Amino acid sequence: MTPNPIEDQMRAALPEMTRAERQLATHVLRHYPVAALGSITALAKAAEVSTPTVVRLVQKLGFKGYPDFQNSLRGEVEAMLVSPLAKHERWAGGVPDTHILNRFADAVVANLQATLHQIDHAEFDATARLLADPARRVFALGGRITHAMADYFVTLMKVVRPDVTLMSDMSNTWPPALLDMKAGDVLLVFDIRRYENTVLQVVEMAVEQGAEVVLITDRWVSPAASHARHTLSCHIEAPSAWDSTVSILVLVETLLAAVQDLSWGQTEARMKRLEELYDRSRFFRRHR
Repeated sequence: MTPNPIEDQMRAALPEMTRAERQLATHVLRHYPVAALGSITALAKAAEVSTPTVVRLVQKLGFKGYPDFQNSLRGEVEAMLVSPLAKHERWAGGVPDTHILNRFADAVVANLQATLHQIDHAEFDATARLLADPARRVFALGGRITHAMADYFVTLMKVVRPDVTLMSDMSNTWPPALLDMKAGDVLLVFDIRRYENTVLQVVEMAVEQGAEVVLITDRWVSPAASHARHTLSCHIEAPSAWDSTVSILVLVETLLAAVQDLSWGQTEARMKRLEELYDRSRFFRRHR
């Protein structure tokens, strides 16, 4: 039988942990798995606990010590960062003998439930306030697959508030966009496995410009998380050669709704003006 993922083992053990161990576990889960891929000293410092606390926690989870824990964690990460072909082979064998519509829907619903369960409400609310702040300009960037999420976010956010920019998926356009970023601006980044080096580079340069980074990623967490002010993780596995972005889409639409509520006075006026412009240009077909 395949052992439970370390993340699940850690969540299940939370009730039996001491205060310090729970503080450490909460930190690891919030930044999973990046937080536990560094040295034991770095992890203890980031979680504000002692190194013996780290040792006690991993032993409580059934590992001989921190190196043993890290080896298992790296093995899990390597298994998850697989190519689409390898991923399809994993799904193709041993799947339930039901229609693909049912199997896929079951996986998507499970992803959504798991995503909603693990997102910290305080971090979500802080992200929404950041995106709603009229003093900050908002930029959005996605990767090869998630660029569509960034595009969708910007299309609707432009109605909610001004000063929202989609960063092109063409890398030669990034330096001019970064040039215009100033301290306090927000860069919303989408990055799911297989994590893209170019996305990480843009994040690093945006932080150098003083921008605040919000990262939407998967549950294995993009390396860009180490530079992000807020990180929101989604479950994305599905019986397909590609991961599902349904939970990411729900998160994006919920953020849009939250920002809309926070800035409704301005948003309402913008929406009314936009409808007037649509009417004048006869943009939409009229119903007869």
